[in-house]
Amino acid sequence: MVCLFMAIAIVTISQEQTDRSGLIPALKPFYHGVASGDPLSDRVILWTRVTPDSTVSSSDSIQVNWRVATDTAMSTIVASGSGYTNEGKDWTFKVDASGLSPDGCYYYDFYALNRYSIAGRTFTAPVGDVDSLRFAVVSCSNYEHGYFNAYARLVQRNDFSAVLHLGDYIYEYGAGGYSANIAGRDNEPVNEIITLTDYRVRHSHYKLDNDLRSLHQQYPFITVWDDHESANDSYKDGAENHTEGAEGLWVDRKAYSQQAYHEWMPIRTVPGSGSIYRSIEYGDLAKFYFCDTRLEGRTEQSAGSNDSTRTILGSTQYSWLTNELDNSTAQWNILGQQVMMAPLELFGSPLNNDQWDGYNWERTQLQNHIINNSIDNFVVLTGDIHTSWANDLPGSGYDASTGSGSVGVEFVVTSVTSPGFPFSVPASTIQFENDHMKYIDLTENGYMILDINKQRTQADWYYLTDITTQTTSDYYADGWYVNDGERHLNQASGFSSASLGYNCINAPEDPDVPLSDGIESEIAVFGVYPNPFNDQFVVQYYLFENTQVRMSILNSLGQLVYKDEIQTAIKGLNYMNLSASGLEPGVYHLILQTTNQRVSKSIVKF
Repeated sequence: MVCLFMAIAIVTISQEQTDRSGLIPALKPFYHGVASGDPLSDRVILWTRVTPDSTVSSSDSIQVNWRVATDTAMSTIVASGSGYTNEGKDWTFKVDASGLSPDGCYYYDFYALNRYSIAGRTFTAPVGDVDSLRFAVVSCSNYEHGYFNAYARLVQRNDFSAVLHLGDYIYEYGAGGYSANIAGRDNEPVNEIITLTDYRVRHSHYKLDNDLRSLHQQYPFITVWDDHESANDSYKDGAENHTEGAEGLWVDRKAYSQQAYHEWMPIRTVPGSGSIYRSIEYGDLAKFYFCDTRLEGRTEQSAGSNDSTRTILGSTQYSWLTNELDNSTAQWNILGQQVMMAPLELFGSPLNNDQWDGYNWERTQLQNHIINNSIDNFVVLTGDIHTSWANDLPGSGYDASTGSGSVGVEFVVTSVTSPGFPFSVPASTIQFENDHMKYIDLTENGYMILDINKQRTQADWYYLTDITTQTTSDYYADGWYVNDGERHLNQASGFSSASLGYNCINAPEDPDVPLSDGIESEIAVFGVYPNPFNDQFVVQYYLFENTQVRMSILNSLGQLVYKDEIQTAIKGLNYMNLSASGLEPGVYHLILQTTNQRVSKSIVKF
């Protein structure tokens, strides 16, 4: 018997940060991590990418096994299966994991090429009577304009159930083409992305960023693309940043961008369709409508905003959206899309025809439909403009002092990194000319928290103190809400919405994972005594052979607080007597790992 005494000291986990797109060897062959998306009440999309080694040829397929469990040790499996990936999918793998329970917290992983992936965490949507919901909202994450500190901060929060990404997840420019020239933040490939290979490499490059990879690991994403997933100011038949003579046919570039997006994103893909518009319900409280105002049906931008032949949604998507709204039984109807819906005018003229201002005829039709069909609690979520806005959506007879005549409200999230307002106009001038705009910030980067309950829907804006260095320091800026049954905004009086406090620990960030499957057991953990504990506890375990044992303790955020290694632990019954006087009260995960096996136990200090 081996008896060990260890005093635990708090240690903050830190991965190598000098190269934000460096490979972590322990993740092999799942270097891009794991992701989930489009949660429904009984299923969720699971995603990964298997990087083939020298034993795999371009004509081969790789079998990928997947499993879903209710614990981080992956001991209580509730769903599992297998499939294949190949070069035609760029070695990416997606599965719609079904048979799950509503409003569940789950953990998942993959197995391929004799290795397990790191575990991910995901949530399913609730059904029935739902009291409250909480989401993180982000957009416009240009790699060369700064670090993805907003993503890192969101991982720390652990107080929402999904990330709503409203587009510009990647940018198409070449290295230095749209850039803050921060050392170590260079695009790959270095050229502007045009071909299928280009788009695939750029997606790969982004997902190797540690902060983005970590956020995907912990939360399901619900995403829409904007223009930069293809090319700047794109529409169905072209883009401002595309010249057919020099860059090939737009129809080809558009198809390449869409294919790579569906390969590399955890989005529910309809076979044979490149469309991304879809609805997702969260019980009776909220129904989300995610639309495509870029590639689906948008005609070219021009000044003819009242032309009935010009459309931003296209007739098919418009009919789908209005039909979905008409048949909704949810309390809140929330449209997630790309460009600002509220009018933005200076001296009586639209400032930007790339927004809904350039398609006023269709905007008017949609707003009239909402009013005429008594569609209540209409909320629009918008990205694209790299700035923050809280807007009423003015209809006929709008009165800014009371909010009467507003069709709904719009919350515009700022960018993760992309630079601010491209027009040299102060916020005060904009608000003077546009009295339906209640909150404007034109400079800061960050994220938004969307808090929904039966009384109101509130948006809170948080900004990072810096994006040119690595930090998670942020601050609350402002909050605005709309009450149930009303159609106009109210200020939150300087107080952010209260955290819901999700009782679901993060998936472990520790990249140490089992190396093979179906092997003979090397370790069995009999128990942790006492549990809960105060200052000391004992771990009892059995080794089937002499072997190396690594021990780590993770906090509720999945961060490493202690790690040790026993080079040669002895076969037989073993004890670890640990002093935990340095730990704060809370829930932790104790992990014991041998060469081929990993065992995890939840422990609680009071």
